[in-house]
Amino acid sequence: MAESFHYGGQAVIEGVMIRGKEGVAISVRQPNGQLNVVTQPLAGIYKGRLRKMPFIRGIIALIETLVLGTQSLLHSAQVAAAEEGGEKIPTAVLWGTVAVSLALGVALFFMVPLFATRYLIDPYIESALLSNLFEGLIRIGIFVAYLKLISLIPDIRKVFAYHGAEHKAVNAFEAGVPLDVESVKRYSTAHARCGTAFLFIVLIVAIFVFALVPQPTLWMRILSRIALIPVIAVISYEIMKFGASHSKNRVVQILLAPGLLLQAITTREPDDSQIEAAISALNEVIKIDQTADSSCTT
Repeated sequence: MAESFHYGGQAVIEGVMIRGKEGVAISVRQPNGQLNVVTQPLAGIYKGRLRKMPFIRGIIALIETLVLGTQSLLHSAQVAAAEEGGEKIPTAVLWGTVAVSLALGVALFFMVPLFATRYLIDPYIESALLSNLFEGLIRIGIFVAYLKLISLIPDIRKVFAYHGAEHKAVNAFEAGVPLDVESVKRYSTAHARCGTAFLFIVLIVAIFVFALVPQPTLWMRILSRIALIPVIAVISYEIMKFGASHSKNRVVQILLAPGLLLQAITTREPDDSQIEAAISALNEVIKIDQTADSSCTT
């Protein structure tokens, strides 16, 4: 039996992106109240045989998330800028902003915990295992605090509402109910395949991976934190995929609970217009997939 496809996506500026089997749809709410919906086909690498192979698919999924997610955010930023009468933002500036953001993310979530542990905790303990555990706990603490702080920003709160709308739409689709606002709004803003849950898994897996790496010098510890990020992401992806496929198992539910709880920070209850944006994006990729399936059977 063929494995069922799991739709998913992310919130963007004033909208939602949904990824299907064959394409991507981005639905952005314009200041005039209309939805700007664009679609694009997926590159072969994102849907080929390698995309289904354990661990290799994690690498491809990581690349896909970075590329498609960033492109979707940049598109929504351009739509917002154009509709508000602003000049089109140069692509180089937008990609430069993304690169700086990624660098700051690595510094905040990997370098700061490392140096905090090195200079504030290591002088008082001799166990490398305990040192790594404290570093991991500091990393988790920074992550949670970061989410709480940015959730206070009005524009981010709106993005989090679109995030909630995306989850509601996917949950409703997976439940088999009609994709209309009244039906979708009854569903939860939490979802097992959420990026927030994935990032929490990354933070936990990092504790175990870094514990296995000899770290005789500070420079080796710094290099390991950067070089092992893709490895940690791939392992975390497999764990998340397994958890999502066995989400009805009681043990799995307990293990997934912390990641789902964090979604209380990164999602908010959306209004009808935000749910409509999520539904429109989901409907577009479903339409693309149905057309592709029909072509394959004729």
